Amino acid sequence: MGRLRPADVGVTGVLVVLVLGTLPFLDTSSAADRPVDAGAYALAALAALGTLPRTRYPVAAAAVVVGATTAYLLLSYPYGPVMLCLAVAVYSLARRRPLRPALLSAAAAFALLLTHVVVHPDSLGLPAALLPASAFVAVPFSVGVARRVWFEARAAERAAERQQARDDERLQLAHEVHDVVGHGLAAIQMQADIALHLGRPDDATTALEAISRAANEALTELRTTLATIRPGSADGPARAPTAGMANLPTLVRRVESAGVAVDLTVSGTPRHLPAAVDLAAYRLLQEALTNVVRHGAEAAARVEVAYEPERVRLAVRNRRAPGAPYVAGFGIAGMRRRAESLGGRLDAGPADGSFEVRAVLPAGGDT
Repeated sequence: MGRLRPADVGVTGVLVVLVLGTLPFLDTSSAADRPVDAGAYALAALAALGTLPRTRYPVAAAAVVVGATTAYLLLSYPYGPVMLCLAVAVYSLARRRPLRPALLSAAAAFALLLTHVVVHPDSLGLPAALLPASAFVAVPFSVGVARRVWFEARAAERAAERQQARDDERLQLAHEVHDVVGHGLAAIQMQADIALHLGRPDDATTALEAISRAANEALTELRTTLATIRPGSADGPARAPTAGMANLPTLVRRVESAGVAVDLTVSGTPRHLPAAVDLAAYRLLQEALTNVVRHGAEAAARVEVAYEPERVRLAVRNRRAPGAPYVAGFGIAGMRRRAESLGGRLDAGPADGSFEVRAVLPAGGDT
């Protein structure tokens, strides 16, 4: 039968004690009832013990309990707590089985239970007996169905939450890879274009060295990003992500090596930010500068970072070609989603002949 749950054993134990312990007192409750004898004890014990496997085998348990209870009543033994065994079995049937088969089994149990009304001397007869009989079948059945629906809804909700967490993780990883690879490729493309148009070998060598350096930095950052999804790997702790506001000067130098002049202004007192905010701020600036490298009308950008008591403000501005169309692509959408996921805000678009990206991220006060 398998391992029994302590709760099942406890409930069955209580029923056995209650049913068998009250039988001597029921023997004199009505002169019309059949005297309590060994048969009454045997059937009452069978009904109580029949509830034991109700969790793993609810249909079989209900069949045993209904059969023993019906036989007990057909033999005109006195009414008593034996009916509670029937209620427990019907509840477990509705709780553990799908609605249609559970309803059919409960209807069969109800019909079988009603057979005793024609022979039991204390029976109310039909249709009066329908009310008390249904109380021991319909009520526990309804409660069992309600509990099963509630547990199924909770299970579906937890499954949906787990799926949403997996989707969010995949989306976050996609954004990380997009930011790292996009930034690296933009720098490489810029340097490659320079190398193609240079006529002096020394200058071409310098551009190629910059390409090699940008590619190596991008690959290194990509490896550390991908390593974060393998926390159990042996070299996981040694590959902590390096992206963060502490690396902003390195990011600026990398963009400047791609041929874009960066005017960086930092106001307020730089401080350690929460890890998620620190990474997000860096990625937002990285993506905005990558867009300058790829799409900027001039090879220049102004970057502003303002540390405030409860937030950090970011801004990246570069000149925009007059009349150039603006379409928010995957990068802008990803930046906005990243900021909003932390309770921040990001605005991007044309402004006074320039293209501006402005973000506000909650910093949680000094840390």
